[in-house]
Amino acid sequence: MHRTVLITGAGRGIGLASARAFAQLGWRVLSLDKLFETEISGERVDFDLRRRDNIPDLIASLGEIDTLVNNAGVLYCEPYDAIPEEHRREILAVNLEAPAALIAALAPQMMNRRSGRIVNVGSVAAFTGHPDLWYGITKAGLLNLTKAWAKELGGHGVLVNAVAPGPTQTAMYDQLPQSRKDGVTRTVYSGRVCQPEEVAQAILWLGAQCPEYISGTTLDVNNGSYPR
Repeated sequence: MHRTVLITGAGRGIGLASARAFAQLGWRVLSLDKLFETEISGERVDFDLRRRDNIPDLIASLGEIDTLVNNAGVLYCEPYDAIPEEHRREILAVNLEAPAALIAALAPQMMNRRSGRIVNVGSVAAFTGHPDLWYGITKAGLLNLTKAWAKELGGHGVLVNAVAPGPTQTAMYDQLPQSRKDGVTRTVYSGRVCQPEEVAQAILWLGAQCPEYISGTTLDVNNGSYPR
């Protein structure tokens, strides 16, 4: 029987690359997004993560899930003192509240089965004061959420980990001002931006392959790039 992974934000970027990686291993892939590109990997799940109250019903409708990848994220490049309220609410809802609700909805089945893996996609933005205020706040919160759930679920055979990518060649990266893109290439060891497939391999390892003693940890995928 094929194992099943649910990946949020799977319509593009890191999520799409992760869906392809799991599919190549023969997994059943549930690709969740509210907007898909022309190409899709796995079974399409149309869902807006801002509808947090509908998440328990969503999970109940999907059946048994072996691995959850909380990848979906929102970023707006706006001054910290001029962020529209609707943008702040969207960032909080998609980046932090939805992952928390998805884990809470999936935890009972994983605990009953005494197996399961959860991978949260954080960001290097979690580690220092980030220019995109609420993005950095939510990513830092997501890493704390990782440790909290790892502690809660560890005795039930469930692994909860995170990856923290540096700037990665996605649509989110494309909206950054050129000055910030130039800053990335100055700080990374290799002199280039990360590719989605590289983050996807780290997600795949934590979500399917890593030793069971690895839980509550964050794997940096940033090539030495920390915001300054």
